[in-house]
Amino acid sequence: MQDFLIVVDMQEDFIDGTLGTEEAQKIVVKVREKIEEFGGKVIYTRDTHEDDYLRTQEGRNLPVRHCIRETQGWQISGELPTGKAFAVVDKPAFGSVELGERLREENEREAIRQVVLVGLCTDICVISNALLVKAFLPETEIVVDASCCAGVTPESHKIALQAMKSCQVTIENELPLRGKE
Repeated sequence: MQDFLIVVDMQEDFIDGTLGTEEAQKIVVKVREKIEEFGGKVIYTRDTHEDDYLRTQEGRNLPVRHCIRETQGWQISGELPTGKAFAVVDKPAFGSVELGERLREENEREAIRQVVLVGLCTDICVISNALLVKAFLPETEIVVDASCCAGVTPESHKIALQAMKSCQVTIENELPLRGKE
């Protein structure tokens, strides 16, 4: 059986670029450690837009140019060990059908025991890909390491983790809610 780690959109624009946040910057070291310690195959996803981004549906709803193909902001963080990548999947939308199809093909070759997701943003691309992978591999354990994810806001991060739990995604390393510690 094999395991996969999906590193979702750990790109310059989401860390300290046009859509960067302090929370995203804080998880880079944890994500690097997770990749270095992971014993299975690593797939990176890259949010990928073209020059016409502002004319797309996403661009009209989020009119901030980001992750434009071949720009510095599109690059995976230089702090991450991309040499360990089994694959890099460029995705034009929040969720990647290509990622789901690749994992399904890998599962047909050799059963996948577990798919772990980390990265950005918990409440947009991490949740989209976790649920998409769950649809492609309904009998495979899907795990999100909350300590290696950051949302657009801390509140939306927590809401996304709760939603994934409701869909039978295992959430690891989640910080307890205040007042319930």
